[in-house]
Amino acid sequence: MKTKRTRSTSAKPTRRWVVKAGSQMVCSGGPLLLRAWMSQVAQLRKQFAIEIIWVTSGAIASAAERTNFNRKNRELPEKQALSAIGQPMVMDLYNLALNATGLLGAQVLLTAGDTQDKVRRKNLQNTLEKLLEWQTVPILNENDAVATEEIRFGDNDSLSALIAQMMNAERLVILTDVEGLYDSDPRKNPRARLIHHKKDISQADLDKVAKNTTSERGTGGMYSKLLAAQNALKSGIITHLMRGDLPQNLLALASGEEIGTEIGNGQKKTAKRAHK
Repeated sequence: MKTKRTRSTSAKPTRRWVVKAGSQMVCSGGPLLLRAWMSQVAQLRKQFAIEIIWVTSGAIASAAERTNFNRKNRELPEKQALSAIGQPMVMDLYNLALNATGLLGAQVLLTAGDTQDKVRRKNLQNTLEKLLEWQTVPILNENDAVATEEIRFGDNDSLSALIAQMMNAERLVILTDVEGLYDSDPRKNPRARLIHHKKDISQADLDKVAKNTTSERGTGGMYSKLLAAQNALKSGIITHLMRGDLPQNLLALASGEEIGTEIGNGQKKTAKRAHK
């Protein structure tokens, strides 16, 4: 039985964010966390006139856990095969979350060539614009099943920054498994302090974090997140690094609360969010 999709009465979006969720958050949070995210996506449009383009990781990590293929030094065909197994698993989770919230999602898998070629780039822009016009949530991921080292974005942090620039987003929000950027490694220094605001990202900032740092499941680490923020800022886009499983984190950010680390020239927030 087909259901008729009704036109929303919410305000027409006047703002646009790109939100990126890392593998650790997607795999550890599971259906409940994804449902909480998508519920906030619906509220962002309704309450704040903010439309969301969502970039997700987790395909390879999800497949590795399901198949017990946990070897770290994987060959390219193995990574591609795991991605092919894991991508529908991840999209199933998002579809369940979207359906529970009354939203419709669309899967968009990309390689670097889709943004480098002028014709394909324009087609991608047109597709994303139409999906947003239809109040559909684009769920983007790198198409690792066919991507090679020569045609990769590198990681989804880089992809999210590129999409934010291409789609003229106001903000890039990177959801991760840490509170944000610290002045030193909190795993080694219990007195490490969270940096709430940085005007920009310098080469010294990039050099300070280990370039090869990764999470248990992800591939980017803090280096790739700071690099993404640096690239986004070239287009005047503010980046937020924040813990992905904080309750109502996206709505709190839209309300102007100080949460995580803000990177850019935006004014500092006065309201502070309590952390337990």
